[in-house]
Amino acid sequence: MKPHSHAAGEKSPLSRRNFLTTTSCFGAAAAFLRYLPSPVLAESILQDKRVSAAPIVDKGYASIRKVGDGIYATISDPSKGLETLSNGGFIIGRDSALLIEGFHTPRGAMLQLETYHSLSKLPVSAALDTHYHFDHSLGNAVYGAHDIPIWAHAEVASLMQKNYVAMQGKELNAILAPLKKRVDAAADTIDKERAQGDLAGFTGLVQSALNTVIALPDRPIPLSEFPKTIDLGGTKVILEAYEGHTLADVTAHIPEQNILFTGDLLFDAKFPVTFDANIKGWRAALAKFAAYDKDTLFVPGHGELCGQEAIADQRTLFDDLAENAEKMYKAGVTAVEASKRYTPPEKFKSFPIFAWGFCVTPAFVKLYEGFKTGA
Repeated sequence: MKPHSHAAGEKSPLSRRNFLTTTSCFGAAAAFLRYLPSPVLAESILQDKRVSAAPIVDKGYASIRKVGDGIYATISDPSKGLETLSNGGFIIGRDSALLIEGFHTPRGAMLQLETYHSLSKLPVSAALDTHYHFDHSLGNAVYGAHDIPIWAHAEVASLMQKNYVAMQGKELNAILAPLKKRVDAAADTIDKERAQGDLAGFTGLVQSALNTVIALPDRPIPLSEFPKTIDLGGTKVILEAYEGHTLADVTAHIPEQNILFTGDLLFDAKFPVTFDANIKGWRAALAKFAAYDKDTLFVPGHGELCGQEAIADQRTLFDDLAENAEKMYKAGVTAVEASKRYTPPEKFKSFPIFAWGFCVTPAFVKLYEGFKTGA
């Protein structure tokens, strides 16, 4: 594996110290993430016999809890730190293990790897990136340095190359200039606040990419190989591919235990991020998950462990977006203007929105595209 250094031509400094410090900052502009509400584990999940009452590790920014026979979930709490940002976990069979997600920073990935090694001496078959987004993949270099293959949908490496590696060597201000212009050109207070939120969110993403030793997945899984069954020894994991949150999402399903690692196809009690989405494909994936057993335990990409109620909530939220978009489209209102007028239903007003331009505006734009093409 050849990680990409943030300095062109410079040898990648793959020391443990570097891993734990190089990408530890998400950027002051994204510090608002610390004010997101902490994920709350529902009482119904705590009553689930598969789920341990207490985590085996709790670092504040992430905790790791047993959720099944040999299955552990890593749950992030951005209000207490930005090292992991996304959720993940690991699955241990009789012969080997599978790690899920590279997280936001090497420190986050190292937490998961060290916790795994505290529980098992079995070899790790691979680490899986469920998709290319920075909060799920920028800690990959830890796995590469430990000779752990990094699996992902075959499109993920090129998406990381295009969206993150290509940024390296560029000036932060030059990258952010178009978003800063949007802030200056805002028509009113609400528009300005939303533009500032978009700028803050994108600034954090860019700073992370510019200051990270980026390791691309080195074991791409071609679309033709999905669904792909991995036998860890007594525990089978089925990897399935979707076009939903991104055009190259992968889930990890352990059907014998009714547990699904969804990646960002599921946001628990949060507004879904849609800027990269295939909305139609995403809604189809959620419909498929809704048909799973009523006792299925979901490890979402963000938020707490959850059950079918979270799937129902996200489907309802997408339904509301689609109904509003269709009404505005038929009225001749532009997608951008329709997104400005959108108000989430009362039930979902408490759901945090990472940034309006990451979540709401692109949802309307993509839904409008579907109306125009009949897709």
